[in-house]
Amino acid sequence: MDSSIWATLSSLSSYLIPLLLLLILLEQVSYLKKKSTVPGPSLVFPFLGNAISLVQNPTRFWETQSDLARTSPLGVSANYITGKFVVFVRSTDLSHKVFANVRPDAFQLIAHPFGKKLFGDHNLIYMFGQDHKDLRRLLAPNFTPRALSIYVPIQQRIVVEHLARWLRLSNGTTIALRWLCRDLNLDTSQTVFVGPYLSGKSKERFNFDYNLFNVGLMKLPIDLPGFAFRDARIQNMGVCAEESKKKMKDGGEPTCVIDFWMKDIVRETEAATESGIPPPPHTSTADIGSHLFDFLFAAQDASTSSLLWAVALLDSHQEILAKVRREVASVWLPESNTPITADKLREMKYTEAVAREVLRIRAPASSVPHLAGKDFLLTDTYTIPKGAIVFPAVYESSFQGFVEPYRFDPDRFMDERQEDQVYKKNFLVFGAGAHQCVGQRYAINHLVLFIAMFTSLMDFKRHQSDGCDEIIYIPTICPKDDCKVSLIQRCAQYSTHS
Repeated sequence: MDSSIWATLSSLSSYLIPLLLLLILLEQVSYLKKKSTVPGPSLVFPFLGNAISLVQNPTRFWETQSDLARTSPLGVSANYITGKFVVFVRSTDLSHKVFANVRPDAFQLIAHPFGKKLFGDHNLIYMFGQDHKDLRRLLAPNFTPRALSIYVPIQQRIVVEHLARWLRLSNGTTIALRWLCRDLNLDTSQTVFVGPYLSGKSKERFNFDYNLFNVGLMKLPIDLPGFAFRDARIQNMGVCAEESKKKMKDGGEPTCVIDFWMKDIVRETEAATESGIPPPPHTSTADIGSHLFDFLFAAQDASTSSLLWAVALLDSHQEILAKVRREVASVWLPESNTPITADKLREMKYTEAVAREVLRIRAPASSVPHLAGKDFLLTDTYTIPKGAIVFPAVYESSFQGFVEPYRFDPDRFMDERQEDQVYKKNFLVFGAGAHQCVGQRYAINHLVLFIAMFTSLMDFKRHQSDGCDEIIYIPTICPKDDCKVSLIQRCAQYSTHS
């Protein structure tokens, strides 16, 4: 029996091995044809390409792609990852060209090479045209100045509670801030967006699932048992939407984003029913649950990255830290036991400039992957082939155009210099085009509020070590050492119930 099996395998191998070699050859030829004259590896590992090097050391991988793009007059480079041809776009102008052509016959924003398995087919990021515009119209009222002013005291209360916990943990000794910032942001975003509908075990389960989701983002994108990508799923947030809808129907008062949103949806749905027409699009429980996850995802990892870099950069620029403290003290004092209102937040112009400079010099999401739906003429001499994954480089654009771009200099965002206007096209932190981040003002407010509270409530000292400021991906960029600091209380007193 064994001998017959071996004989069969031996016979098949005479066909399978040549077939495998042919497939490998065709793969290499296809890659080289798509690459054309664009700089990139001359040969790629069969089937996997450079996926392993991307997962093992994403920082080095993207630095290499950037270096290759610098050698090209086009400002682009190429690679190959798990069967996908990849184009890295370093040029700011070409990045804008990609962002401006998100449509069915050009590019599709995907957030991850296998994003639909992670985010779901009907996620906001996969929408086009009028459907996308209608949904953004529904979302816009959640981020008006009035709405944002309601969120500020909620954010402050949670930030203060977490900072108090950090002080107790440190008590002058060194602690790592990455997971603490993550917990702070999870708490803040969950409370602001979902309010009371995620509590107790539901919140613990969400946090656990969210961690699996992030681990899956950074692993080989293979959807099989035993691979972390397989577990990168998030429970549908629809149950939260359903509870909020019931509360709004019963006449309850809104206390969070989902309540305000659901109040409008209930009103529009009831009006449609009375008129005998279908309910508005994007108002089903499943749709809203999916969009809630969009908010939580967007508000979480990018903000964690920004908070960590704010601490690291302020520690290494003491003169800027001193200016922030002086400005905050002129507007608000911890001992006052009063909240930082939205109006007070707007008075902190230099602190906001610091926040914007943190975002510029350390853009949390270094690139935003898009899928080429058809062959796309990127320049007169190069056409991106259909099916390619295209990475417009947000991070690289921050170091183009700006005066002394590698210098941490918040004054560039002040009225005297207005580099945010002069080099507006190079500030791609929140994307560009139709899919530009709808919650960017919320994100900036959160960072400004954190900087104001953190610098006022505590003195901090960074634990310096070799390579501590090197960039790692988790999946947004963070300091390699997880931002280790020692903390002691700075103010005489403060309230955790502001």
